[in-house]
Amino acid sequence: MDILKFLTAGSVDDGKSTLIGRLLYDTGSVLADQLEAIQKSSRKNEDGTVDLAILTDGLKAEREQGITIDVAYKYFQTEKRKFIIADTPGHIQYTRNMVTGASNADLSIILIDARKGVIEQTIRHTYLVSLLALEHVVVCVNKMDMVDYSEEVFDRIHAEYHALAVKLGIHEVTFIPVSALHGDNIVNDSVNMPWYKGKNLLDHLETVPVRELDTLLPARMAVQWVVRPQTDELHDYRGYAGRILSGALKLGDTIKVFPSGMKSTISKIETFDGEHAIAEDGKSITLHLADEIDISRGDMIGEIERPPIVSNEIEADICWMDTRELDTSATYFIQHQSKVTRCKIREILYKVNINTLEKVNADSFGLNDIGRVEIKTADELAFDPYDKNKRNGGAIIIDSRTNVTVGALMLRAAL
Repeated sequence: MDILKFLTAGSVDDGKSTLIGRLLYDTGSVLADQLEAIQKSSRKNEDGTVDLAILTDGLKAEREQGITIDVAYKYFQTEKRKFIIADTPGHIQYTRNMVTGASNADLSIILIDARKGVIEQTIRHTYLVSLLALEHVVVCVNKMDMVDYSEEVFDRIHAEYHALAVKLGIHEVTFIPVSALHGDNIVNDSVNMPWYKGKNLLDHLETVPVRELDTLLPARMAVQWVVRPQTDELHDYRGYAGRILSGALKLGDTIKVFPSGMKSTISKIETFDGEHAIAEDGKSITLHLADEIDISRGDMIGEIERPPIVSNEIEADICWMDTRELDTSATYFIQHQSKVTRCKIREILYKVNINTLEKVNADSFGLNDIGRVEIKTADELAFDPYDKNKRNGGAIIIDSRTNVTVGALMLRAAL
């Protein structure tokens, strides 16, 4: 059974947590003790029904305020598929948490309040979805019950968002009118919107194509650990442990180590369940090579025919995630896969005006600002452009003074 990883995004009070709660409740995925707890909760809807958003509000502050602050992960399954849901915050100050939730998702559900239409946070989240190259976008126009289930309202929002998606180069968007509060078009088709002829949300989630293991991408494995037991029994053992980021590595393949450029041949592939002749995308392995060459944690093992970019001068898109502004005179850490090295933001090329999507000049970045920068790193990184191979094109910026992550990067090109 395959797995679909998806996130919900939208502005404050658009109903993200309620939608997920409705999905869980109507698919019978709520445990009896959870159901009893929410029924006893003091949080009720205006009509006296249980507030299903409680199912995803895990923090005390979230339950008290009725908002989402942290990314909440929920799991459920139907007869057709397993699901991992990331409920991401709507408040602008928690946009960084939305980036975290989107980084490993296959699909994004963007909620729009039918009364408000496309607003600034809708544009911000859609822009991030386009930067993070999510394959599928579902726009749920929520709270249709509060606009009398109007087809005209839905069509207006459909046209407005479609224009935004075209502008950002998002090609696959599915629009569904819903009422998460009453369950319209979530798990069951709505009797209140007979004019809508498409699938309900669950039907769509169960049938949308899931990305299969893509062995057509170039082979990449970031070395996480050099295994050298140096015991009497395993005196000559030398293995390189890591996870296949993309593509596949096979016994007998000639590989190259980056950034050093040293070559060798794969002599053995080990996993927790024994030796294998091939290791594909997502597999954690210990790799053995025919030659004893200098390989360290943070090095990249890849194929010769399609090598990664190796550079210490990089152009990247950035989402700034700290309350302290980006400082071009400061030294930061950059982490790409298992490689950590020092870096400086050499130049800010532009910042994106979220309201107009225009690229504007900027001297610094504040919390949740998005734009493009030039980075100089102390050591070379072996990366792929994010839009070509997102599993080897992402990185984070860390404040060297506090060890706090302050920025998310989508690496684009060498300078």
